[in-house]
Amino acid sequence: MNLMFSRGPSLQSRLALGLLLSVALILFDHKFNGFGTTRVYLNSLVSPLQYLANLPGEMLNASANRLVSQERLIEENAKLTHDAVLMSEQLQRFTFLQQENVRLRRLLNSPVKNGTKKSVAELMAVDNNPYSHQIVINKGAINGVFEGQPVLDDNGVVGQIMQVSSTNSRVLLLADVTHSIPVRVARNNVRLVVSGSGSLRELFIPHVPHSSDLKVGDLLISSGLGNVFPEGYPVAKVSSIIRDESRPFAQVTAVPVAQLDRLKYLLLLWPSEDLTKEALAE
Repeated sequence: MNLMFSRGPSLQSRLALGLLLSVALILFDHKFNGFGTTRVYLNSLVSPLQYLANLPGEMLNASANRLVSQERLIEENAKLTHDAVLMSEQLQRFTFLQQENVRLRRLLNSPVKNGTKKSVAELMAVDNNPYSHQIVINKGAINGVFEGQPVLDDNGVVGQIMQVSSTNSRVLLLADVTHSIPVRVARNNVRLVVSGSGSLRELFIPHVPHSSDLKVGDLLISSGLGNVFPEGYPVAKVSSIIRDESRPFAQVTAVPVAQLDRLKYLLLLWPSEDLTKEALAE
């Protein structure tokens, strides 16, 4: 066998030679920066490979961040929607309480005469009979309510108590066809009687002479006759007057001052001590 081409330096010699060359190149580069330009070119050549190697990790991180951000946005959106619904409910409740407070203040500040006992009642039910206008309130005999007791709202006379039980009472409204109340015109004290028509927005004034001094818009107030309704409370306003000479009386209608179709809180009146003593004496 010809070993001519296999002869050469040994492995140890090659290793030592390689180490010496490496140290020499390192010293040369450190002292004279001889491979700076070459290093730049090599880094530029390798950098695309580095970007390619990092690309899968960057894509995974971006996808994970997107998923986390989407989940966080969904959670925040659900929380904000929940909070908005709660705030809306609280706002509606606040508006309702504010309106109720205004109604109660107007009711308690109604022009009730001094020395008159009063109490606030709340509507419980409305009679569904189309031919009768009655309501039920949450005050009864245990609260001192009595039959014939006048009932008002913050605008004027509503009606009177017609039936009393222990914890609630039934009120007959002005608009009921069986109800009548003596009144007088605030402008000139002409005395009249206002009767219900069966409509919540219309009252009749029967037996009005053609010569009676009555005008559209006149305010009718309770006259105090009959000792049921105290004197001086608003009842209705004259809405129309038809003077037909072929009829014995003028046809007069009025609109109740109280909002009979929007009742919520009502005011119960008791007679003053002077009237009670007078009634007992009689």
